[in-house]
Amino acid sequence: MKKFGGFVATNDVSLNVEAGARHALIGPNGAGKTTLINLLTGFLTPTAGQVMLLGDDVTQLAQHQRVKRGLVRTFQINRLFAELTVLESVILAISERQGIAGRWWAPVARHSAVVDEAVALVDSLKLGDVANEKTRNLAYGKQRLIEIALALAAKPKVLLLDEPAAGVPTGESRELFERIAQLPRDVTILLIEHDMDLVFRFADQISVLVSGAVLTQGTPEEISQDPKVKEVYLGEAVHG
Repeated sequence: MKKFGGFVATNDVSLNVEAGARHALIGPNGAGKTTLINLLTGFLTPTAGQVMLLGDDVTQLAQHQRVKRGLVRTFQINRLFAELTVLESVILAISERQGIAGRWWAPVARHSAVVDEAVALVDSLKLGDVANEKTRNLAYGKQRLIEIALALAAKPKVLLLDEPAAGVPTGESRELFERIAQLPRDVTILLIEHDMDLVFRFADQISVLVSGAVLTQGTPEEISQDPKVKEVYLGEAVHG
């Protein structure tokens, strides 16, 4: 049994994630990290085992149904509304959660609460200065923040981040992780990331996945000193 803060999964991978944790999943390319997230979120169908969320079996639920239950993810390659502004994108995401997305374009005065929530969310991620900019015009680091804003608009209980800093310049990636670190602890975060400097500064727990199985799990200090991890991954991550 594996606990993802309110979220429980049972399969061949032994992975423990505490509620409210900032938990990183690391490992060599091909270790199965994204595959695991795809299984948890319904992008892939498991051949055995169960995926449980808040005590309910969600193994057979569609992706959008898992989102409505509080299990939300981002992707290695972002999926955004390029022609919408930041604020419009977040308003649309909140409207979808509330079941009014079909008429989200109606005069905003009719949905002032949605607009207020969107503005608050945009401001919380320090995107207020670009709120009215079209997404396609923004730096890639800002676009990654927008993707996180869209995920947060779904009111997740568990947020799965698949390489949020992929393709982001170093300076922007640090800003990105600062924003992620400031998210409220009522959102449990499990992330995949290859930048070990970011992982060790962000995560309070780390699991190392090798060949589809968890090699070990512990605090950043424990993982950095583990000879098995140094042999199979950290040497590659630092020098490769």
